[in-house]
Amino acid sequence: MAFTDKEDGMCGIAGFCNLKGDWRANIAKMNERMHHRGPDAEGVFASGDERVVLGHKRLSIVDLSVNGAQPMESHSGRYVMAYNGEIYNYKKIARKLLEEGKVKAFRGASDTEVLLEAIEAYGVENAIAMSKGMFAIALYDKKEQELFLLRDRVGEKPLYYGFIGKDVFAFASEIGSIAVLDGFRNDIQTDILDIYFTHGYIPAPYSIYKDIYKLEPGTMLNIKFPYEKKDISITPFWSMREAAKRGQGNLFQGSREEAAEELERLLKESIREQMVADVPVGAFLSAGIDSSTIVALMQSLNSGKVKSFTIGMSEKGYNEAAAAKEIAKHLGTEHTELYITEEDAVAVIPKLGHMFGEPFADSSQIPTYLVSKMTREHVTVSLSGDGGDELFCGYTSYESVSRIWGKMKNIPYFIRKPCSSLVLHSPLAKNPIYRTKGTLLGAKGPGRLYEISYETDPLVKKISKTHGSCPYKYNQFEEGYLAETNHNIMLMDMLMYHPDDILVKVDRAAMAVSLETRVPMLDKDVVEFAWSLPIEYKREGKTGKRVLRDVLYRYVPREMMERPKKGFSIPIDKWLLKPELRKWAECLIDRKTLVRQGLLDADAVWKMWDDFTQRGIWRIQIWFVLMFQEWLNETSAMFH
Repeated sequence: MAFTDKEDGMCGIAGFCNLKGDWRANIAKMNERMHHRGPDAEGVFASGDERVVLGHKRLSIVDLSVNGAQPMESHSGRYVMAYNGEIYNYKKIARKLLEEGKVKAFRGASDTEVLLEAIEAYGVENAIAMSKGMFAIALYDKKEQELFLLRDRVGEKPLYYGFIGKDVFAFASEIGSIAVLDGFRNDIQTDILDIYFTHGYIPAPYSIYKDIYKLEPGTMLNIKFPYEKKDISITPFWSMREAAKRGQGNLFQGSREEAAEELERLLKESIREQMVADVPVGAFLSAGIDSSTIVALMQSLNSGKVKSFTIGMSEKGYNEAAAAKEIAKHLGTEHTELYITEEDAVAVIPKLGHMFGEPFADSSQIPTYLVSKMTREHVTVSLSGDGGDELFCGYTSYESVSRIWGKMKNIPYFIRKPCSSLVLHSPLAKNPIYRTKGTLLGAKGPGRLYEISYETDPLVKKISKTHGSCPYKYNQFEEGYLAETNHNIMLMDMLMYHPDDILVKVDRAAMAVSLETRVPMLDKDVVEFAWSLPIEYKREGKTGKRVLRDVLYRYVPREMMERPKKGFSIPIDKWLLKPELRKWAECLIDRKTLVRQGLLDADAVWKMWDDFTQRGIWRIQIWFVLMFQEWLNETSAMFH
């Protein structure tokens, strides 16, 4: 049959093994908990002995027929799969299967069926190696009685897994779907709280619950029956670290102009694949380099007007809507904007605990949700510019670390270390500036310098009453893994901050309103090419993303883009001082409540709050605490 442009769309997956109770009621609960991820259809599979159960919620982007329904069985009946995501090059794989006679014909026109038949024909690892896309996959091999879980290379799609009690293995796109299962009594993973209160998110492989984990990007888990906890094996099928090392060891030899040519070609290829859908597709547009590049290339590939969306704020210093509107007008898009108010933000806050399923406190979650909500009124799929900062050296912090390390590196560590201790144990340490300088002086390398920027406030260490023992990858990242300082720090972010903060924020906020987001810069070929570029093609002085700008300036005048970047943030500190939000916050951190819960140090929390409300000292950890408490409220309501 002819292969048309049909894919399955965003979904939620769930399942369990060895549950003793009513499996139908339990999988129904799991599916219902992630209804927003797939409001259009749902499906269930149970193995003959009812030991393995898979569930699926579907947001139909195209192909509403039963031929695209999931969980789906392979033609031979050996494999069954529940899958969330998109395989962008599935038509190419389908042609290969047909040409090689592995498949005589396809029943439908979905990427799910193609992926299943590729697994049947080439094996799990080979099929995934040839697939480009974003995905979370649960695959059951009936013949070998083996379950596989796979997560895409960069971590666009979420996948949680773990044990409930001794025997029940469960997994889902959202942690809340695991928490509704009968018998779920997993305690809070208090060891992770120090990391959460430092960074505002819980990094993979950890989750907020003991024995429940996030599958890390680019890895495959498999578990064979009969199993014990120790029988789980996790292996990488692609590695960001190795891609970076390989790229930096084999640098692009062309000029910067040639690099821009190749980057433009790769981005256009990625965008062309990601614009495929039978429902309306649009894009988020801020006034920044990344989203403007994506929208410019989308428009260049499109005969009609691309739909672009932005949100603005009346708060001075936070509003990019006027600049975005100017860019949209120049590119000729059909542009929609929404100005958000403090009232809009206040209305979102009570939803955040449920939306994210575990504590998460990047405050740009609020505008991300609001722009997604507006966008969903017009389209079902939206492309975003995420990834540009981390892949093309955009953050100003990269330049700062590089500059500071340039000054420090010639002083031997055996001299700097005691000097650092001297400053930190002197009266000077009471001053935050000297405390920071003293701490920076003791850094062994630029990676540690970057880490320290999160850690210099001793009060933050006091928030959690249980001081954790979970090792965080930031602390384990070896200095000089990549020879060039900026690239080393960018890799740290691509391994940690980007998948565990940025991609979590976009996925949960968009899926809360059943909007599918796609990220063209995270295409495998774009990522691998970016790692092969020398640093001077990315940054010169304080100007980052040079080669990306070179691409953009072919479509948008340079002077339109050369303005200070405001970021996608909100004035949360100002808003928290207003009566309604202040009352909400003080209710959450009520001293008696904190003491009864026994997790946070009430004195440390109130010292931070008083510093803020009485003395104007803002710490972002205030928001981290409030989001933690909001999540606790949500979960206690769920369990009682």
